[in-house]
Amino acid sequence: VAMSPVPEVGDFDGARVLITGAASGIGEATARLLAAGGARLALLDRDGVELTRVSEELGAEAIVANVADADAVRSGVESAAAALGGLDHLVNNAGTGSPGRIAVSLTGADRVLAAALGQLREPPAALPGAGATPQHRSSVVNVASASGVRPTLGEAPYSAAKAGLISLTQSAAMEAAPEVRVNCVSPGFVATPLNRMLLDLPDIEDTLAAAPPLGRVGTADEVARVIAFLLSEAASYITG
Repeated sequence: VAMSPVPEVGDFDGARVLITGAASGIGEATARLLAAGGARLALLDRDGVELTRVSEELGAEAIVANVADADAVRSGVESAAAALGGLDHLVNNAGTGSPGRIAVSLTGADRVLAAALGQLREPPAALPGAGATPQHRSSVVNVASASGVRPTLGEAPYSAAKAGLISLTQSAAMEAAPEVRVNCVSPGFVATPLNRMLLDLPDIEDTLAAAPPLGRVGTADEVARVIAFLLSEAASYITG
């Protein structure tokens, strides 16, 4: 059987990507990595100041919106598709570290996914790169958490929301196939602005680093590389 060439993981030339929660942390790291690979980006975040900084540096479309607001999500996804001429990929990253809020981490992600799926199913324009293959393989990566697999003490709503996001990923993968692949990443503790207050506590980094086998806290760039792999044609037979 003849095999078609598989693009490099970093080859996103011309791919149209919407990233939520893109003003900092994992979202920003992913935006920078995909931009370096040639992607055209629409970045969505509720923090307009930081979003402007990142989007201007990367030449991306900036969309200020809160994923907890259903109307803002619909409008934001429409704006992203209009600015890019459609969507090939979605990085559903917006979330919160607040243990008492499920709306952003689960409901917000569901809203973005539902709003974007119609665009992702549309046949791509005649653009080069991984986002416009003849097979029309669009992809979604949701950002869940290891807490969704192994709940964190004292964070029941957060852990439950991330477990729900993992389940949502698996269900959406079946419903969106074969046009759209849907996967998620479930990082352990990663050093991001969201965790800054915790990391500033005395000796906490040593405690956190002692838990994983690698003996250190993860970085946003490391998670971004996994997201890029799952979006890419190198992961063309991975979904759910």
